[in-house]
Amino acid sequence: MRDNQGWDQGRDQGRRGEVAVAYLDHAASTPVRPEVLEAMLPCLRDGHANPSGVHRLARAARRCLDEARESIAADLGCAPGEVVLTSGGTESDNLAVRGVHARSGGSLVVSAVEHHAVLRPAEELGALVAPVDGAGAIDLAALEALLDPAVRLVSVMLVNSEVGVVEPVDRVVGMVRALAPAAVVHTDAVQAPLWLDVAAATAGCDLVSVTAHKLGGPRGIGALVVREGAREAMAPLFGGGSQEWGLRPGTENVAGAVGMAVALRAATRDRDAVVARVGALRDRLADGLVALGALEPPGRRAARVVGNAHVRFPGVEAEELLLLLDREGVAASAGSACASGAHEPSHVLTAMGWSPAAAREAVRFTLGWTTTAGDVERLLAVLPGLVERLGGVRGAVAPA
Repeated sequence: MRDNQGWDQGRDQGRRGEVAVAYLDHAASTPVRPEVLEAMLPCLRDGHANPSGVHRLARAARRCLDEARESIAADLGCAPGEVVLTSGGTESDNLAVRGVHARSGGSLVVSAVEHHAVLRPAEELGALVAPVDGAGAIDLAALEALLDPAVRLVSVMLVNSEVGVVEPVDRVVGMVRALAPAAVVHTDAVQAPLWLDVAAATAGCDLVSVTAHKLGGPRGIGALVVREGAREAMAPLFGGGSQEWGLRPGTENVAGAVGMAVALRAATRDRDAVVARVGALRDRLADGLVALGALEPPGRRAARVVGNAHVRFPGVEAEELLLLLDREGVAASAGSACASGAHEPSHVLTAMGWSPAAAREAVRFTLGWTTTAGDVERLLAVLPGLVERLGGVRGAVAPA
């Protein structure tokens, strides 16, 4: 049996038309862009040399790595020397949280709706947690009360991975500079590059986490922007070589860096067109879901990125609905893919004031650069029968 047989079977079924998959789980991972694959192939085929070497093949690998880093830096609004390459968003988040605490000590403050890659290490280190309102936006007054000169790290994500709300990171930065001047400000921007100008939105942040596979790049590569002045406040997570200015030892993933650079450049180039097109599809989808009795989170759609259609079907267990959708060729999720399959209700939704029962009825449909009108219409065509089959949405009530 070939190692990739399961993936091949799923792909081939879609090609033969047995299960024509409408992929609506882009917040979990996105399809690789063709130009990314094309750019990576020469690195995978011929670029086997270690970029830390001195011979000509190593120097060629170093040139590819340097050019990729320069491109990534340009799209993130930082200097090439401020881009620390990692294995992805989780490592970038951990490097930010654990790295600052290991070197600087002090107290940490994070929002209650952070991705687990931030929240779990922060909680282990005794962080203070700032609450959010019913729409998922950080409570700025509560955050203000937690800030003092002893704080050394504040982490508030740019775009929430479950409900898609855009957090007021610029206002957070201003408060931290005034009330906790020694603190480093980190934002998890993993979900942002397809939808927002990350360079502008994070200009005041010291640390910024991004990853490639959320925007049409490969898995296994990400970056942490470490602004000038913040590096001395951090320690590496593990020992080894001196790569990435000593903050991330290990032989660099040249092909991954090249793929990430191409994906980020494409996302930046196409952002306005993608936002307009996908925004119209999201509104069509969300309107259709509401017409079926689904409930959207509180707050305005405009406060969430256009790729997110998060809803609750009262009386329907999300996991049961997702299994039925999968059989009908629709891929979606109940929240962050990193927590999928967990029995606990979403920490994001409970932080927003939802009961555990209501949180287990929530489904996340997320759109991306490949989403078509056909994907949306397929979901809306099969969904009514599935919801009825599961006996949901009669006598719908707001989340409690």
